[in-house]
Amino acid sequence: MIKTPLTVRGAELLKAELQRLKSVERPSVIEAIAEARSHGDLSENAEYDAAKERQAFVEGRIAELEAKISNAQIIDPNELDADGRIVFAATVKLMDLENDDAVTYQIVGDDEADIKDGKVSINSPIARALIGKEAGDVAEVLAPGGIREYEILDVLYI
Repeated sequence: MIKTPLTVRGAELLKAELQRLKSVERPSVIEAIAEARSHGDLSENAEYDAAKERQAFVEGRIAELEAKISNAQIIDPNELDADGRIVFAATVKLMDLENDDAVTYQIVGDDEADIKDGKVSINSPIARALIGKEAGDVAEVLAPGGIREYEILDVLYI
């Protein structure tokens, strides 16, 4: 089975969400179902239907998170011997050569990606263009608006 790469922080977030679903959401849904059942006829009970729907969502998300965590390959950038090259979990400082804007991204797994937080998926065009390069290199990224060039200013493993 192919392992899914996750940063240490990404794994912690998934585990925290799983814990919250199991310890808070699941008991809350069970209580809501019991309360709705106490109102009698279930055939026309909207509260019961909503609680059962919520239960299906919570149980589905629990199963999804358990699968992701069990298939995760947790990568700590501090333990990598990347020799200055850009690898999964590295944080990269770039200069957009078109407009001289400096940006910083961390390359993370699909579940962790959040461009507003500076986290780009390993499967994104920019991450694929950066992998294996080092400070001083120029990466060409095929973006929706055409090819963009970024100079790699620094590679950090934090």
